[in-house]
Amino acid sequence: MVKAATDGRYPVRVSGPLALSVHPFRLELMRCGFTPRSSQDHAYVLADLSRWLEHRGLAPDQLTAGRVEEFVQARRDAGHRRWLSDRSLRLMLGFLRDAGVVPLQQLVAVEGPVEGVLEEYRVYLRRERRLGEGTVRGRVDVARGFLTAQLVDGQLRLDRLGPESVAGFILDTSKRYATGSMKAVTSSLRALLRFLFVTAAIDRDLAAAVPSVAGWRLSQLPTGATADAVPVLLESCDRTTPLGRRDFAILLLMARLGLRAVEVARLRLEDLDWRGGELAVRGKGGRVDRMPLPAEVGAALADWLRHGRRPSVFREVFLRTIGPDAPIACQSVVTVPRCASLRAGIPVVAAHQLRHRAACQVLASGGTLGEVAQLLRHHSEETTAIYAKVDMAALAPVVRPWPMAGER
Repeated sequence: MVKAATDGRYPVRVSGPLALSVHPFRLELMRCGFTPRSSQDHAYVLADLSRWLEHRGLAPDQLTAGRVEEFVQARRDAGHRRWLSDRSLRLMLGFLRDAGVVPLQQLVAVEGPVEGVLEEYRVYLRRERRLGEGTVRGRVDVARGFLTAQLVDGQLRLDRLGPESVAGFILDTSKRYATGSMKAVTSSLRALLRFLFVTAAIDRDLAAAVPSVAGWRLSQLPTGATADAVPVLLESCDRTTPLGRRDFAILLLMARLGLRAVEVARLRLEDLDWRGGELAVRGKGGRVDRMPLPAEVGAALADWLRHGRRPSVFREVFLRTIGPDAPIACQSVVTVPRCASLRAGIPVVAAHQLRHRAACQVLASGGTLGEVAQLLRHHSEETTAIYAKVDMAALAPVVRPWPMAGER
């Protein structure tokens, strides 16, 4: 049994075959830009892995992809709430691989029948359908879940695939997804079934067997943040810290200009025209729109750039505040208003609700649907038609009075 004391450093004492790698791993993370606390947390997981190997009498060269999955499951069973997937352990496993502690081939999962089909499907979506990487990832994720459900004793039995299998998968998935998400699942599944038919993997086109999702356009009201939620979210940001300055600027861009999370993540330094008081927004489909830069938003951006953003080779406005130098991910932007809601102690406000709130404020101030369409940068005013339902001033003249008792 190997034991290593760390002279008061975190973790204080580690046992197991990976004990001597724990503190170097922590130092490497700090060198890459992770905070001491985050580095300590990652080191604790490596210490946990070392003890897990020791308990099972395993050496480092026996740490295969299958063993990693067993370790992750053991953490779940123990009630841990973080580092519960192979992907969350990639920094640790990459360090062990680069240090030569664990052979590279040991950590590479053996390609199964599902992964083989998925790789062909990726190529088809990219080359034949010319889809973007984000769309490809989403469709492949749905395909992986569906194909995995067709495994029988480790074999992919597409010859047994029929309408019952398709309907059963949709029914089971619908228990975990909302209506909007299920529409994406069904369209992705139809695309997969057409691919399987075109490549002769199945002998009939089962795309028609995918049931439709009961949900209609313009059937619901746009749900925006409440009038008093935005000030509370902004107040929750500690603007004495880089993270607080960054989150404050992101929230203002969403709440005042109605920017999507992906548009915030794509914002670059050259998109800010300080003299002209404008910014360029890189939207869907490669579209670039110029919008006015309000003084409040500009001041928040300047505060982040001058006092929060660390020196970087990247041109994106918003960067990660911890870890290696890199632009902020779209998903991280999505979590900004959610985390601010938790800090403020209010119901969770989603990123898109801030966009809806900006549109509703235009209407409440006497603006038109055309002005809302310009703010939200919709390609067609038909997309903006849903906001007609919340334009109370315009709807009031056409509302008929409620009949009183005795009247027909």
